[in-house]
Amino acid sequence: MSPLAKLLEAALFASSRPVPLDELRALDAEASPEDVQAALDGLRAHYDDPETGHSFELVEQGGGWQLLTRAEYSEAIERAQLAQRPQRLSAASLETLAIIAYRQPIGRAEVEEIRGVSVGGVLKALLERGLIDIVGRSEGLGRPLLYGTTSAFLEQFALRHLEELPRADELAIALRADPRPL
Repeated sequence: MSPLAKLLEAALFASSRPVPLDELRALDAEASPEDVQAALDGLRAHYDDPETGHSFELVEQGGGWQLLTRAEYSEAIERAQLAQRPQRLSAASLETLAIIAYRQPIGRAEVEEIRGVSVGGVLKALLERGLIDIVGRSEGLGRPLLYGTTSAFLEQFALRHLEELPRADELAIALRADPRPL
């Protein structure tokens, strides 16, 4: 393992959040973005090698890189209460979050028009949990606030980018295949 890979491994081990490539690059001023990416690719290949048998993996999500326990160990770790469980989102929060994720930047009035109910309390809760943020103001009457998702949203849903959200046509197929009541 190269010295750069060891340095990245130490930084990722010490961090509890996804670390963006730019922050990882700051660890070694002489390393190019390509050097850092190659070292990350090497680390991921090392952890994924069945010969070495690691219980964790290097994952790109939430706009950065993070070392995570492999999913097959999550049930035992939760049972032993060693991991902090993320708080569940209500149906209203999930609906509002989905609207914001797919339509961002979006104002409160537009979200309320789509949902058909007031979302002030839900927006406040999502802001407090760091899943959405105020990303600007609309040019419309009263210059209302616009909301967008955050890197914490990507991290919570294990997404690298918003482009990984299912497309509308994929959602329709998934709902037809699994016709559970909503």
